[in-house]
Amino acid sequence: MNISKEAEAILLERFGKDSLISLATASGNIPYVRTVDAYYKDGAFYVLTYALSGKMRQLNENPHAAISGEWFTAEGFGENLGFWASEKNKDIAETMKTVFAAWIHNGHTNLEDENTVILKIRLTRGVLFSEGKRYDLDFS
Repeated sequence: MNISKEAEAILLERFGKDSLISLATASGNIPYVRTVDAYYKDGAFYVLTYALSGKMRQLNENPHAAISGEWFTAEGFGENLGFWASEKNKDIAETMKTVFAAWIHNGHTNLEDENTVILKIRLTRGVLFSEGKRYDLDFS
């Protein structure tokens, strides 16, 4: 990643926890946007979602995505990491249990369903604003 330590610290402060962000996808020439629970870590946002949802179908067709949060916008690529409780996702799933503790066990999400997956939105570039300062971010 080619971003300053100052910008990374701001991103972690704002989004390194359960955060609501807007996620934009597209299918054909039609854009779609929705609010998702996510958290930021190392140049990516992570979302617990359903593999058969509209956003996942759209990302399978076209992996380009854009996100927007508190004075932050970025673009990148969505990737289905697979079943959230698989061995390969063990570390991310443990983080999700902590970060999303307020709601992860409320029955909204069936954690035993193999269609419950982790969406990773790998960022490529973005713009962050904080205290009157603009940060142009290159995540590559």
